Amino acid sequence: MSKDHFQLTAVEALSENRLRLTYADGRTFEVDLREWIDTTEALHALKNATLFAHARIGFAGRSVDWIEDVLDLGADNLRNLAIEQAGGIGHERIWNWLAETGLTLEQAAEALGISRRMLIYYRDGEKPIPRAIWLACLGWETVRPTGRSLPTHIPTAREYAALHA
Repeated sequence: MSKDHFQLTAVEALSENRLRLTYADGRTFEVDLREWIDTTEALHALKNATLFAHARIGFAGRSVDWIEDVLDLGADNLRNLAIEQAGGIGHERIWNWLAETGLTLEQAAEALGISRRMLIYYRDGEKPIPRAIWLACLGWETVRPTGRSLPTHIPTAREYAALHA
């Protein structure tokens, strides 16, 4: 399956460490990298406006490069960050939720009440994650149901602390 939604077709460096990114699926995003640059030592060189302005598409459109093989950022990570900054739910949240819960795709899909295929679409960033799905992930994490029956109430803070002690 093609992952065009992670392949860059255009990159434009903007002022204040922002990028305008266009992907092969036709979507365009602006992403603000100031926090990443300020908090990640490996990216500190990008504080230099002249270097930052040299942003270009990396190999096969899968990254933004500044210094080949030395300083680049993955197109998938940049898209995830741009979606999050715009108020959406990035696909990496589903990846992390699956890893933290230890659920298989089948178990997670059943817990969320969706098909395995739809969960894969969300996990792989092929479809936007609806707010209700992410809230269901958080709810599952809160109550950690066992078996096929759903809980009838949400635990209090004290009960939650006891469950996770």
